[in-house]
Amino acid sequence: MRRLLQIQLLVVFLILHIQVSGQAHTPYSKNNLMTEFKMHYGFFASHHLELNIFRSHFPAFEFSIEKATWGKNRWEIVYAYPIIGLSIWYSPLGGFEEVGSAIAIYPFINFPLVKDEKQSLNFRLGVGLSYLTNHFHQTKNYKNFAIGSHLNVAGSLYLEYRRKVSKMITLSAGAGLTHFSNGAMKTPNFGMNLITANIGMTAYLKTPNPQLSNKILPKLYPFEFDGKKSLDFDVSISLGMKDMTQQVGERFLVYALTANIFKQVSWKSKIGIGIDLTYDASDKYLLEWNGNPAENNWQILKPGINAAYQLIISRISFVFNFGYYLAGKEKSEGSVYQRLTLRYLFTDQFFAKIAINSNWGKAEYVGFGIGYQLNFIYRRTIKH
Repeated sequence: MRRLLQIQLLVVFLILHIQVSGQAHTPYSKNNLMTEFKMHYGFFASHHLELNIFRSHFPAFEFSIEKATWGKNRWEIVYAYPIIGLSIWYSPLGGFEEVGSAIAIYPFINFPLVKDEKQSLNFRLGVGLSYLTNHFHQTKNYKNFAIGSHLNVAGSLYLEYRRKVSKMITLSAGAGLTHFSNGAMKTPNFGMNLITANIGMTAYLKTPNPQLSNKILPKLYPFEFDGKKSLDFDVSISLGMKDMTQQVGERFLVYALTANIFKQVSWKSKIGIGIDLTYDASDKYLLEWNGNPAENNWQILKPGINAAYQLIISRISFVFNFGYYLAGKEKSEGSVYQRLTLRYLFTDQFFAKIAINSNWGKAEYVGFGIGYQLNFIYRRTIKH
């Protein structure tokens, strides 16, 4: 878990770094910092029978440091000048001793869907880390089947309405989902889903810079789309660990090789197809356990094909894969799989990634990897 913490903290740092780099000496970057306080009230969304005993209503509290974007990077223009920030979130989670309380810290992006000078309807996405004071233990806390570890990933999805009431103050109201999970790094891992409504108030730290309304068009960077007709080919390797200590008392390594071909269809999106090759050491164990052992390691390999979609936010992108295993002797979980990948481009060719692999919403393992991508231009006419 220490390695997971180190890697996720690095991802959080990189997300924040791309937002603030290069803006310290520009007139537009002055006086665009804000603070926000939100009060939440909600309940557990019980998605497993074992979690019904924790049904309750409870409050949550959130404090954020935010920044208004103005177009320093092209992605800010493409996404209609979102607000970016860092939140600290806390909740007593109903007061159950078995569950304890939760604290989370996560960077977020607040995307405007519809807006004018006074008001906006937004979608807010945040991903970071959480610490739960209590988790499952075979003898000391056997009722908490939701979470198997103190440290977890925190995800936040909200639909939010914001309205300016003065030059300095904005009020907000919204509703959404907060999710805690360790991606099956430590079982059990049913996860926690919290549905809450919230109200909030945002205040500028100083009188807003009047130049913030003068949006600018930035130059292109090597990793950004320039309108040329092209295909991207990427290949990556990853290593993960599947925790099955609750079932068989062991953990198993998972190795994966992935290759995708993408076509960029807009400033935001790529679509594509791909192939996967996965070696899951737990498959060999399960086959032996069921009295049908593999004759060789080739029968453990799972080749698969997938359809892919990539959402691009500057150097960061989210890749969604929906695939089907073509072979592999062990298929107790089925032949269909899904994968959500967070990628970060260090250059226009090399990237690091974290991938959550699942089977119809059930997390199987988290993989950490590196990759390389190539761009092939087949038409150089640039859109204007």
